Amino acid sequence: MATIPTHDLKRPEPKALASTLERLAARFGNRLVTSQAVRDQHAHTTTWLASQPPDAVVMAQETADIQDVVRICAEHRVPVIAFGTGTSLEGQVNAPAGGISIDLRDMNRVIEVHAEDLDCVIEPGVTRKALNEHLRDQGLFFPIDPGADASLGGMASTRASGTNAVRYGTIRENVLALKVVRGDGEIIKTGTRAKKSAAGYDLTHLFIGAEGTLGIIAELTMRLRGIPETIAAAACSFETVGGACQATILAIQTGIPLARIELLNAAQVMACNSYSKLTLPETPLLLLEFHGSEIEVAEQSKNFGEIARECGGGDFTWTTRPEDRTKLWQARHDAYWSVKALRPGAGVVATDVCVPISRLADCVTATEDDLKRFDLLSPIVGHVGDGNFHCSLVCDPEDAGEMARGEEFMHRLVERAQAMGGTCTGEHGIGQGKQKYLKNELGPEALDAMRALKQALDPLNIFNPGKIVPGA
Repeated sequence: MATIPTHDLKRPEPKALASTLERLAARFGNRLVTSQAVRDQHAHTTTWLASQPPDAVVMAQETADIQDVVRICAEHRVPVIAFGTGTSLEGQVNAPAGGISIDLRDMNRVIEVHAEDLDCVIEPGVTRKALNEHLRDQGLFFPIDPGADASLGGMASTRASGTNAVRYGTIRENVLALKVVRGDGEIIKTGTRAKKSAAGYDLTHLFIGAEGTLGIIAELTMRLRGIPETIAAAACSFETVGGACQATILAIQTGIPLARIELLNAAQVMACNSYSKLTLPETPLLLLEFHGSEIEVAEQSKNFGEIARECGGGDFTWTTRPEDRTKLWQARHDAYWSVKALRPGAGVVATDVCVPISRLADCVTATEDDLKRFDLLSPIVGHVGDGNFHCSLVCDPEDAGEMARGEEFMHRLVERAQAMGGTCTGEHGIGQGKQKYLKNELGPEALDAMRALKQALDPLNIFNPGKIVPGA
């Protein structure tokens, strides 16, 4: 396991922690859990960083529970870490200084749905799939799909994205307002249900992507969309990664409203075929989805097919049957597990970068060259519509040489993306694992501004300390 940057973090004094646990036990009874198994479940990571469990877990059921935990912990300067479903990838739920994990899964009510306004108000523990199941009978859906059945509070906290982002945007564009518990236990309201506002600072987007370091989200107002009349999915194989990327760029430049467009390199297609029992050609592949009326979808499909052929693409494999579409996209969402099955017993580290789409082919090609150079296995999937791609690096934790090559590969991946005008992470977030890349990406002045915000909103540094900003 890699060393975790702890900076100047200190665990609470034993007497302060004991007093905190005593008061929490009096307030929450058996909803305060201190068993090792439950604590371990609230601290896990798919990076090479070791898990760091909290000292206890509180199972929250309402906003008042969050407020009381924060007030008690603030009095004794005990850290507080929000926990949704635990699908974050960069150690966001770790507790490097100990403290209390607030499990928000029981705060899972859909409070209001305003079908005529295409919005809803929900608690943070509502998951993506549960929300869409709730909305289905009203002809509505929430479009952000990161693959995992993540909680909406967690998705907002990590600025999640996913396969639909090319048409519907990321979570950032789909949150209208939040209610956030601040460091003294009071509530900050960041916005309204209005579709736009010029009223004051944009506090909503300040908390989106803050990974629980500035406050804890207790309620979200979300944008919704109407379920399209027709949805068609397709797979199209290409001779090269460059051809697939060029087809994507041309499609976007010509205004084809793609709903999803995902790249799988040849290694990832092989893994998906084996794991999901598919028979796709084992060359670079685009998975696509088109939304609209029957006529619109037919026109979009025809136009993209012409572009694909110009870029070395083969014939499309089409489906409009929901069960077939589900199977195809489930194979994409199971990419991590398909890679893990390639080498049982080895570890898999998922990482991502994002570059301008004009540089995506260059970045992916250079990354594949690096994998050959370092003799490493890491299939690649990418949200090619917005220049974001993921590597699932397979390494044996017991092989020091392979681990060293893996870390060097990932470091070069980030440096390459940043040199191309991109970012060290498109959607996984910073957490603990990518703090060291922020200074090069944004500059020391930006980090100083982040530290000032942290100090202003969390002067006691109790909210998820040790995450995002080095030294905060």
